[in-house]
Amino acid sequence: MTPPRARTWGRRGHTPVIRVRGRSRRRTSVAALCCYKPGEASRLIYRPHGLLLLKGARKSFSWKDYRDLLVRAHIQLGGPIVVVWDNLNTHLTAGLKRYEAEHDWLTTIRLPSYAPDLNPVEGIWSLLRRAMANTAFDTPDDLDRILRRELRRTQLRPHLIDGCLTATGLPLTQPNPP
Repeated sequence: MTPPRARTWGRRGHTPVIRVRGRSRRRTSVAALCCYKPGEASRLIYRPHGLLLLKGARKSFSWKDYRDLLVRAHIQLGGPIVVVWDNLNTHLTAGLKRYEAEHDWLTTIRLPSYAPDLNPVEGIWSLLRRAMANTAFDTPDDLDRILRRELRRTQLRPHLIDGCLTATGLPLTQPNPP
C-alpha cells in the first residue's frame, strides 16, 4: 500500500528525498470500534498492537485480541453492545462466534461481503492516514507514539467520529421496544 502524499514546504522543483531503511522486523496493527448511542457523544475505542515479526509468528490480531477489545468496550460503555462486523476472516472464526453466542450482552451483525463504504471505522483510518501523510519515522517507537497521539486526538473529537458514520449513510435509530 502506497503512503498518502501531502504538500511539502520544500522549494518548488526540489523534491525533498529522505532515505529510509526498507525493512523492519516490527509491524503495528490497530483494531478500533466506533461507538454510537443516540443522545450521547460518540466514542472511539481502539487497541494498537505492536508485533515483533518472528518466523512462524502471527502477523495480525487473533480472535482473542478482538474478544479482549469487545470486553474492554463492554466495560467502558457499561451495557449491552451491538457490533457491526465486516467480513474479515478473523471476525468469522469459530472461537469468536462461540464467544458471541455465549454472551447475551453482545449482539453481532455482519456487513455484506465487500462494503467498506458502510464501515465507519474506514473513515477513521482515512483520517489517520491523512494526519500522518509525508511523515518519515526514525524508529518503530516513533511510529507507535505518533499513531497513539493521532488516535487520541480523534478520540477527543466526537464530531469526527460522527462524520465517519454520516459518510456511510447509515441512520442511527433507536430500536423499537417489544
